[in-house]
Amino acid sequence: MEKTLDKIVNLCKNRGIIFAGSEIYGGMGNTWDYGPVGVEIKNNIKRAWWKRFVQENDNTFGIDAAILMNPRVWEASGHVSSFSDPLIDCKACKKRLRADNVVEDYAKKHNIDVVADLMTNEQMQDFISEHKVKCPYCGNSDFTSIRQFGLMFETSRGVTDENQNKIYLRPETAQGEFVNFLNVQRTTRAKVPFGIAQIGKAFRNEITPGNFTFRTIEFEQMEHQLFCKASDGAKFYELYKQKARQFLLDLGINPEHLRYHDHDKLAHYALSACDIEYLYPMGWKELNGIHNRSDFDLSQHQKFSGKSMMYTDQITNESYIPNVVENSIGADRLALAILCEAYDEEELADGETRTVLHLHPAISAYKVAVLPLQKSLSEKANEVLASLKKYFMCAYDEAGSIGKRYRRQDEIGTPFCVTIDFDTLEDDTVTIRMRDSMEQIRIKISDLVDYINKAIVF
Repeated sequence: MEKTLDKIVNLCKNRGIIFAGSEIYGGMGNTWDYGPVGVEIKNNIKRAWWKRFVQENDNTFGIDAAILMNPRVWEASGHVSSFSDPLIDCKACKKRLRADNVVEDYAKKHNIDVVADLMTNEQMQDFISEHKVKCPYCGNSDFTSIRQFGLMFETSRGVTDENQNKIYLRPETAQGEFVNFLNVQRTTRAKVPFGIAQIGKAFRNEITPGNFTFRTIEFEQMEHQLFCKASDGAKFYELYKQKARQFLLDLGINPEHLRYHDHDKLAHYALSACDIEYLYPMGWKELNGIHNRSDFDLSQHQKFSGKSMMYTDQITNESYIPNVVENSIGADRLALAILCEAYDEEELADGETRTVLHLHPAISAYKVAVLPLQKSLSEKANEVLASLKKYFMCAYDEAGSIGKRYRRQDEIGTPFCVTIDFDTLEDDTVTIRMRDSMEQIRIKISDLVDYINKAIVF
């Protein structure tokens, strides 16, 4: 079976997982809406991440920082002065492209050993001219010169046009953790090393969004910042590389579809940086980033705010600005990776093919679907449904043959289907059918909650 992005997109649209944003108006440049099934899957992914990196993690605390921040935050972080991409336009078809992507795609196709991240704008311009690189849309080789394109969305705060201040939609969530370092440490009495975690929206004015939900202008990040002594930075960097990878494996991702990619070009403040890449249908792409950011972030905020970011060890009386080890992953990219990983088309013994999402039960939108064998059994089925809904997200379906209803649940990854039949009226037992094996067993209604609970633990 060839697993293509088109198949994933079609399934998402037809089964209420992900829709095109503003679809009735013709959409809007790579924005996406999560439907009834998709929002549950994405929320479950966020819960699983929070459980692993906050609830179960040592000395970690969560926050939810504001999207709009004092503009000085972005001056301190360097985003105002340097957060941009190299832009070129095709003069023939007017498409706007990232120059580094144009260079890398051509080099990969022709086995040329270059790394665009290490090239200056002039070097990329010379490469495009020398190799007569063609526009991927129209095939012409006539581009504008490269110029820098700001990635932050700007807006204004003020009552009148004459009295407005420029502010930004945050391009990352990390600064919320950094500016709250003192607040969290003070209120929790946390001792270094400790972590601050956050899940939240971020916005980037991307030149070339695409590949479904992989690259969008609005996205959600799940980030954990570990504050530690400089001497412990390398140790925690290696630890979080392993923690991040293990989390992905525990979600059911095949280890052969994951790899580490060390950065060829480090930011001036970074001591080390690495991506965990996933083998999407469109190739290896960044999924999770782990970075040893030195003490740059807190030092910059100390410099620009005038507020001391020093931490004092109460035992040794040593004072220092902590280093930061960052673990960052996009909830949308992870959701896409999980959907791609779980998607399968199985040929059955009777010659039919079923489409199924082999999602981890903890991630599935609905943990159980209640299916009355006939509509005359709907009263009893609704009793069972009501008892289960107190504990799980549940689906209910009484339309069509039982086989077709099983297939519909397979396609959205529901791990269990409970069938109410006429024996249920006699002995309060039901048939529970497993998604992956399609095995069916008989079980008492009173045992259903415990049975399902044991299966969905993450």
